[in-house]
Amino acid sequence: MSDAGDRSRRDACPGALQLHEAKDGLLARVRLPGGVLTAEQMGVLAAASTDLSDGELVLTSRGNIQLRAVRDPDDLADRLAGAGLLPSETHERVRNILASPLSGRLGGTADVRDLVTDLDTRLTGDPELSELPGRVLFSVDDGRGDVTGFGADIGVHAVDEDSFALILAGADSGVRVPRADAVAVMLDAARGFRRERQGHWRIAEMPNGVEAVLGHVDHGVGGQPKVTVETSVDPPIGWFVQDDATVALGAALAHGVLPARTALFLAAVERPIHVTPWRGIVLVDLDEGVAEQVVRVLAPMGLIFDAESPWVRASSCVGSPGCAKSHSDVRADLDAAVENGEVGDGREHWVGCERRCGRPRGEVTDVVATEDGYQRS
Repeated sequence: MSDAGDRSRRDACPGALQLHEAKDGLLARVRLPGGVLTAEQMGVLAAASTDLSDGELVLTSRGNIQLRAVRDPDDLADRLAGAGLLPSETHERVRNILASPLSGRLGGTADVRDLVTDLDTRLTGDPELSELPGRVLFSVDDGRGDVTGFGADIGVHAVDEDSFALILAGADSGVRVPRADAVAVMLDAARGFRRERQGHWRIAEMPNGVEAVLGHVDHGVGGQPKVTVETSVDPPIGWFVQDDATVALGAALAHGVLPARTALFLAAVERPIHVTPWRGIVLVDLDEGVAEQVVRVLAPMGLIFDAESPWVRASSCVGSPGCAKSHSDVRADLDAAVENGEVGDGREHWVGCERRCGRPRGEVTDVVATEDGYQRS
């Protein structure tokens, strides 16, 4: 959904406990800091989708997972808590943390996995930060530029192994911080945003927001000339040989939808799973033989390992009948466009109305349903 609009109303951003009433029923959003899931947690989500929802897990552009048409919210919450997916009832909607999915395994300037864990732990341990809006976004980029480009409110971007640029409102703030202070500085900035925001949901919406937030950063960090941080919007799709010679497999999904049955097969591989902000998954730490078997089994089930597939370039909102505001069955229309070779070489986002929900960052052609058909812009 667009970030512009009325900020005087209550923050209705859905979570695992505060569900959204959609046309097709209750919608729950499960936060996955860094997009990381264990195999056991994926199994729990798959079973919950089958038992309590519509049998699908919808991946989001923040690396989270949604369940639609939820029939028993209390049962869902109990299952999530039991799986370690709901560590804080008070902070569950603010655990929006993007991280480089291949960090520590292949490429990048610094391994940021421990920073993600530390940020989540300290974020949920601070009572004041439970008052952040549910749309606030953190990013932890290992230097390759894959998640900084998503325009987080607050983030760090590795400059070298022990130095990070502080990212505010999606851009370099000019502040540099040593690794040991990176999480503390992000939390300083989060508290500053909470105190200064005056009803705004994102730092970029605030007049002089970056300067206001920087006034609360007091960990003795040094300033540097601002630079344009190099970013990439290319998702990790395909076969990747990790630094330890094991394999990571990156896959796209049509509409970002993972059927529960396919999710159970993923869980059966018993390896860590990363949900990416490109609405795909990366399965890591695979022996070569296991990786080959995963491709043979899961490609026919809808996982797309081909980086040239039109589904890597095309995305959509839920459309009708799930959304009352949609002018069309967007998923079915995009399915037909892909089948007929009508998706162009660039990125396209198909939506049912002018709200353009789920629109990815970067250069994208919007294909918007109206009462008179689709319009491109």
